[in-house]
Amino acid sequence: MQPPTPRILETKLNPPAFVATQVPRTAIGEEVAAATVKLVLVRAPAGFGKTTAMAQIRERREAHGVATAWLTLDRADNDVSRFLNCLAEAVQRLGVEEPRANAPFDAVAALAAHDSPFTLFLDDFERVQEPAVLGVVREIVEHLPRGGQIVIGSRSLPDLGLGRLRARGQLLEIDTDRLRFSLEETSAFFGLRQLHAARVLPADMVSQLHRKTEGWVAAIWLASMALERHGTGTGFIERFSGSDRAVADYLAEDVLAHQPKDIRDFLLRTSILRQLDASVCQALCPRVDCAAILERLAASNLFLTPVSGDGDAWRYHSLFADFLRAQLARELPGELERLHLAASGWYESHDRPVPAIDHAIEGGDHPYALTLLDSYATQFLEQGRMRMLARWFSAIPEHQLREHPFLQPISLWATCFTHGPWDAMRQLEKSGCLDSPIAEVRASAHTLVPLLLAMQDRHDEAYEAGRQSLARLPTGLAFADSVLLNAMAHILAVRGDPHEARRLLDAARREQGNSTFNRMYTESLAGLFDLQEGRLRQATARLRMAVDSTHAVSYNHSHGNAWAGVLYAGAVYETNQLVQAEHLLNVYLPLARDVGLPDHMILSHVMRSRLAFHAGDIDAAFQALTELEYLGHHGQLPRVVAGAKLERSRMLLLQGNGPASHDELLRADDPALWDSERRQRLPAHDLDYLALAKARWEIAFGDARTALGALDAELHAALASARNRRALKLRVLRALALQRIGDAAAAIEQIGEVLRTASQEGFMRLILDEGPTVSTLLHRYAAAMHEGTRGSSDPILADHLQRLLQAAGPASSGEAEAPAADAMKEPLTRKEIRVLQLLAEGYSNNAMAEKLFVSDSTVRTHLRNINMKLDAKSRTQAVAIARKLGVIR
Repeated sequence: MQPPTPRILETKLNPPAFVATQVPRTAIGEEVAAATVKLVLVRAPAGFGKTTAMAQIRERREAHGVATAWLTLDRADNDVSRFLNCLAEAVQRLGVEEPRANAPFDAVAALAAHDSPFTLFLDDFERVQEPAVLGVVREIVEHLPRGGQIVIGSRSLPDLGLGRLRARGQLLEIDTDRLRFSLEETSAFFGLRQLHAARVLPADMVSQLHRKTEGWVAAIWLASMALERHGTGTGFIERFSGSDRAVADYLAEDVLAHQPKDIRDFLLRTSILRQLDASVCQALCPRVDCAAILERLAASNLFLTPVSGDGDAWRYHSLFADFLRAQLARELPGELERLHLAASGWYESHDRPVPAIDHAIEGGDHPYALTLLDSYATQFLEQGRMRMLARWFSAIPEHQLREHPFLQPISLWATCFTHGPWDAMRQLEKSGCLDSPIAEVRASAHTLVPLLLAMQDRHDEAYEAGRQSLARLPTGLAFADSVLLNAMAHILAVRGDPHEARRLLDAARREQGNSTFNRMYTESLAGLFDLQEGRLRQATARLRMAVDSTHAVSYNHSHGNAWAGVLYAGAVYETNQLVQAEHLLNVYLPLARDVGLPDHMILSHVMRSRLAFHAGDIDAAFQALTELEYLGHHGQLPRVVAGAKLERSRMLLLQGNGPASHDELLRADDPALWDSERRQRLPAHDLDYLALAKARWEIAFGDARTALGALDAELHAALASARNRRALKLRVLRALALQRIGDAAAAIEQIGEVLRTASQEGFMRLILDEGPTVSTLLHRYAAAMHEGTRGSSDPILADHLQRLLQAAGPASSGEAEAPAADAMKEPLTRKEIRVLQLLAEGYSNNAMAEKLFVSDSTVRTHLRNINMKLDAKSRTQAVAIARKLGVIR
């Protein structure tokens, strides 16, 4: 797909130009200017002047020296990579430091770090429904710096966590009632209109019209045009009543009916276009001078809204455009296909196949759309544009798709990587491709089978099907052959044959040609293998390459698809880059959920839960696991359900709730499932599996010596199979077990061995995720190094330890002596005990404030009182003392 032309992109980056009849929305502007909120939501149906109000807010901001950026969204922005590219273009207009040549530019990070006041405007937001795009916007809002603000215009309520923003006082809502014209604004509007008209509307008629339209801006605007024809003495105002859509249609029809025929035809025929310029309009109306008509319409200020500063591109008012399209379908139904075909042909001739195919499908000309897809689908497939392909194929009748047999496998690939293997398998079985008389179609379908089976967790069946398909290579189909080689590499790795898996990856590299999608697939798997074998730095580099490989522009490392993205997020998380990991998850977790890959669902949701837990948002942490468990039940994937239970057990353990943690382990204990896991190398269970979780619980609440024996057996098995990352994790737990049984010297020796290995590759969360007890051990090791008993001249180790200590925070004071109950200076209040309970569970100050319906300052006051009464020096010590006193569990 060719990128949009600079002029068209420019129209997305500028608000509509000012027109003479625009009424200043002073009250709205003042309300927004006075609000110190992160998000301003301007929400109302079509015709209430959202965009105009936003444009005026922008002018006011700029007049006060605040930098602004504008982005008008459209349906194509549901593509994450396109949205991020457009966002990057907009953000660079705020004056942020431009990226160096060929360097990636992370627009989200740039906004979060921008230290000057700015306002970002996102208009027509209702056109975005893609969860990954909404996740990016949620993250932008969440991490706005002081002085940053987002203004969103939308017809519908966006899924941006508005409830939380509202509770925090960080949301200002400008709704339908606020956007309605007041009587004064209605009078001002007619005053501006009358500057260009001979008739003056009496004040009582203005009042009557205002009352009947209820201040609906579009109805007032359309009525003003009708009045110019009817006049004030015809009883026009008295005859109509109400302010619903039927009134708007009536007024629009009245205005349209009295236009000259050439103007009327032009309006109807060009209504199918999102944006208008003379060239594309000429393709739809070849018998008229489109440039002259556009100039006439622009001069009249009746129908067009300019969308570019040079006056060469416009759009219709959204409400009027809706009416025009409906009127076109009623009056000229036979013309729809021809008009869309003309638009499609124009876009094709200008090397813009995406809108060309869109118009062909919208016009119902599926044969032409399929003809275009015959030319471009393979290119889009190799680029990894799976969601776009899936959207197109889902709109084309199945019987017509069958007439283009070479497109059927492409449709199957698109379904597989967007809607998951179960939908793709059903489609494959119905398609007849497995028995197609065309050798290429049949071969492509057979290469898909092992991949679909592996994605359904049926690895043994996938292996058998894949062996048969490998015997038929090469098929001459580079894309299909490369996918098969990649899929079989993954299947063999899961079955414990990494050597043969790497050989197949090398073969896949030779076959992939120009397929950026397969390059992503290959490098993702290679990165996964590196990660399991303990080579974190190499894995991170490979996975970053994989994420960026599916698009030519490498902004944000947020392109690609869920396959690479979730793995890359995990590598970034491991190095303790939590903000970047959260950014990646906002993009990729929704995609992983849609595709339904078991390992990716587990990895992404567990990571999301841990990020929330680390931030002190305990409710969100449990919610992520509840969603994961639901997805497992819904997809009949026991491994996904068990993954949620294991992580819930770990979280409860960190909260000090031993019985509940143990109950979750019992619920996760499916012998058949974990016996199967032991025979495989499943990515989601490299570090999180039942035997390890049981050992962790024994260390915290049970018999640490028993845990040591289990860990030694697990460690031996991990080293024998070169699972070096798992071995590192097991050594961390082994050090904690030694600390628990009182063998401090052995514990320090063991954690030192871990740190020497971890420092070489940058492993951090693998250690830190074990919670406060590992923090204590790290501080003891640091003290031993300082005293010289564990001296080291290794600067890499010293630096890595320092970063771990900084991330872990102060050493736990849990072993401090607790005062006697009667030694407390005064008893704790009920509210203070509740604060202590939430503190022990890991809630942050902000989260506690939300949960208790109090301010942050009130929470801080409670914490100061708690420390004073318990004679505690820190939050962790306060919790430890309260537990010893029996005040909390």
